[in-house]
Amino acid sequence: MGESAEWTRVDDGRQALDLLTASYHRHQFARHSHATYAIGVVTCGEEQFRYRGVLRRAGVGTLAILEPDEPHDGMAARPEGWAYRVLYPSESLLFDGRTERAIFREPVVTDPRSVHLVRSAHEELTAGVDPLAAQSKLAWALEAVVQRHGALRPAPGAPKPGDAAAGRKVAEIRDRLLADLRCAPSLRELAAGVELSPYHMLRVFREATGFPPHAWLVLERVCHARHLLASGRTPAEVAGAVGFADQAHLTRWFKRVTGVTPAAFRNSVQDAMRRPA
Repeated sequence: MGESAEWTRVDDGRQALDLLTASYHRHQFARHSHATYAIGVVTCGEEQFRYRGVLRRAGVGTLAILEPDEPHDGMAARPEGWAYRVLYPSESLLFDGRTERAIFREPVVTDPRSVHLVRSAHEELTAGVDPLAAQSKLAWALEAVVQRHGALRPAPGAPKPGDAAAGRKVAEIRDRLLADLRCAPSLRELAAGVELSPYHMLRVFREATGFPPHAWLVLERVCHARHLLASGRTPAEVAGAVGFADQAHLTRWFKRVTGVTPAAFRNSVQDAMRRPA
């Protein structure tokens, strides 16, 4: 199985949706998270990934459902690698029209019906031939995922003492990191800004986000790079704009997180946008 990956961005009629079609042999994803859900079907081979502290395996016939902001990695579970198709719906798209939200306790499930619906929707969306049919299949697929595998979120309990204060400090740290992606503050500056020791600040931030500040910032840089590349900016332009040292630095991290190079991502998204409606 060779290495290949293609990102596509489509408009499902309500909002933009990212899709990934890929096959990997030796590629290993760095530990990262997504701002959206990730719903994927393995079409060949088997993948393994560490998620919520447990090593999971997803093979042909399984459906993988990852929630937003949940750290995970990804690599081949067998020497022959794996191939898959992944949808990345936002929360508003996945729960369209619902007042209640669901959680997905099992990240890997065996469900032929949901696998068929997700794969069919993905194929129709990437083909770009019949937008109405593709949007209908996507709606059916997402409905099946929520109905068959989601569980209503439990009512929130009473907040623990200090939770609100810690949350405000984490938000302040995030804002400081995002204020200028090109120039990260020092660890001591971040800690002083929220009146914590560097060690205490690191622990609070990691407990809230799953990452230390420097790793979280790299992922945010990759996220911003994706938006700029999708708009048509070149990798060389984007690297400096989001704070990477150079194009090679951007390429290294972008591929570790997304599975493709910045140039390949830009070209695939631009090609999809140029397709006639």
